[in-house]
Amino acid sequence: MRKLLLFLVCSVSLSAQKTEFIKLLKQVKDPKKMYGKFLVIDQRDVPEIGLVTFNKEKVAVAFENNAEKDISDWLYKDNPTEAKGEFVFQLEKLTVDEEITEKSSVTKLEIKGSSFLKTSDGYHFLNRIDTMAAISSRNTPNRPQSIAKKTDFILGSFIKKSFERKPWQIPLAENELKNYETFLPERAEIFKTEIPKDGIYKDYQSLAAQTTAPGFVMEFDKKGVATKAVNGEQKLRLYEIYAFVHNGVPFKTIPVGYVEIMRDREGLFIQVKREELYPDSSPGFIMIGGGLGGLIGSAVANIAIVAVDRSMAKKRQALPGETVSLDPLTGNYIIPEDFGNTKKK
Repeated sequence: MRKLLLFLVCSVSLSAQKTEFIKLLKQVKDPKKMYGKFLVIDQRDVPEIGLVTFNKEKVAVAFENNAEKDISDWLYKDNPTEAKGEFVFQLEKLTVDEEITEKSSVTKLEIKGSSFLKTSDGYHFLNRIDTMAAISSRNTPNRPQSIAKKTDFILGSFIKKSFERKPWQIPLAENELKNYETFLPERAEIFKTEIPKDGIYKDYQSLAAQTTAPGFVMEFDKKGVATKAVNGEQKLRLYEIYAFVHNGVPFKTIPVGYVEIMRDREGLFIQVKREELYPDSSPGFIMIGGGLGGLIGSAVANIAIVAVDRSMAKKRQALPGETVSLDPLTGNYIIPEDFGNTKKK
C-alpha cells in the first residue's frame, strides 16, 4: 500500500505541468478620469492560451484566475474613481504558437480585442487591436516569461490608447458586439453616401459619421493648395485634422500634405509613397516654410501635396504610388507588406 501511494505521488508530480502566469503590472490609469466602471468580455472559443518550451519542458501561459477577472481587477485597481463612464474591453483572441526547428524555435503571440463605451443606448466603439509578436529562442531563453510580459505590455498599451479615443456615434446592441466588424461599417454614413459632405473632419470617427467641424472652412493659397482650416480667429493646421472634403472630393492629411481618399468594394484607401508617409526616414526630404501645411523642398516636392486644381493632381497621378487601406473602424493605415520596397517584383 505504501509503495502504491508513493508511486501515485511521483506520477502526479511528474505529470504536473508548469505554468507561467500573466502578471498585469503595466499602468492603465485613465488620464481623463472618465471611466469608473469596467466590464471585460471574453469572446474566445477556448480559455487556454498555449504552451511554450523552456528547458525542454512545456510551460503553459495562463491568467492566474481567468481573463475576465484578472483584467477587470487590473482596471479597477488603477482607476479607483467614482466616474460614471463604463469602459468595456472585449478579448477576441489570445494565443501562443510555437515553431520548432533544428537550431532554434520561435514563439508567436497573437492578440485581438476591442474596446467600447457603454451608455444607455448601447455600446459605442472606441478602438481595436489585431497584432502578432514573435520571440526567438536565440535572443530570449525564457520565452514563457517573455510572452507573459509582452502580453501585459500589449494589453496595457491598447487600453491606454482606448481611453484617449473618441467613441463612435453609432451604438451597438449587446448581442451585436461579437460581430462589430460587420455591423459598424454597414451603418457608417461614409460608406452609405456616394458624395461625402464638404467640410473639415478632425478625426476619423467624424468622417465616418459625416459630422463636420462646425464653422470651419478650408483656406487655399494662390496655387489652389490647401493650407489650413479656419473658423473666425480659430485656425487648424493640416496635421490637426484627419481629413477634409472639397467639392465632394475627400482628402486625407499626411505628414507632407494631403492625398485623395478613394473607395472600392473593400473600403477606403489612398495612393501614397513611403516617402510621403514617413518623410523623417527618407534622406533628402526636407520640409520648410512652417512645417506641415507649409512649402516643401525636395526632389518630390511637386508630388508630396495633392492640390485641388486638376493640373497638379494629374502630375502626381502619373508617378508611382502604393495602395494603403484605411481601417474602416479606426481610420489607421493598413500598411502592405514590403511597403516602399523598390526591389520587390
